[in-house]
Amino acid sequence: MGSQKQVCGFILTWFLIIWCVCEAKVSLSSTNDNEEDKVNLSLYYESLCPYCASFIVNELVKVFKTDLISIVNLRLVPWGNTQISPNNTWICQHGIDECQLDVAEACAIRLWPSVETHFKFIYCIERLHLMNRHTEWQSCFGAAGFNPTALRNCYINGLGYQIEIEYADETARLNPPHRFVPWVLVNNQPLQEDYQNFIAYICRAYRGQKMPQACKSGYPEINSFKIATSSPQVCTASTGK
Repeated sequence: MGSQKQVCGFILTWFLIIWCVCEAKVSLSSTNDNEEDKVNLSLYYESLCPYCASFIVNELVKVFKTDLISIVNLRLVPWGNTQISPNNTWICQHGIDECQLDVAEACAIRLWPSVETHFKFIYCIERLHLMNRHTEWQSCFGAAGFNPTALRNCYINGLGYQIEIEYADETARLNPPHRFVPWVLVNNQPLQEDYQNFIAYICRAYRGQKMPQACKSGYPEINSFKIATSSPQVCTASTGK
């Protein structure tokens, strides 16, 4: 009798172990599938382009204000139309303040890798810019609840400069090359003049099973004729605006 109980207990134990392993595999598979299904959204921009600021503050923020972030991998690349002269001097389109803020935002992205975290900081800076108060950008540390020490060290010790050089190389390798900022890509495909319609492209590109509510709320359709004839507000290398 005791032997039978031991056998039954042994079988039950193995059954539970196998069940737990299978459940873990299913859970892991589901997580991996969710990650693989996510849509890559990339924004190439410069900190003091007013149209980049407006896009970040008024449009891109919708990724976080809705459930769209559940299907999106968002990357921000602050370099834009900045050029490097033969003597390695940076020529930022909107002056030295833009060079400094591009570095500050690049440091934020590196130091606070959670997109929800560094976007909060960048959003704060760009919102100040729309109010003509970008020189107050350090107030964003307190507004967002961040410790400024790490970012200031990144700025001073040269790490921010190195990150920006990486962003410069990445921006230069875009194919097709960017013609203006904000330059928005969905799954590595540039939206070009239709960048403000980015939500429609994200929803159309998503192949997963968990369609977010933001994609069910009547997002705009993609209109090829409108794209070809539209004149979006952008900062091009030639205008300096």
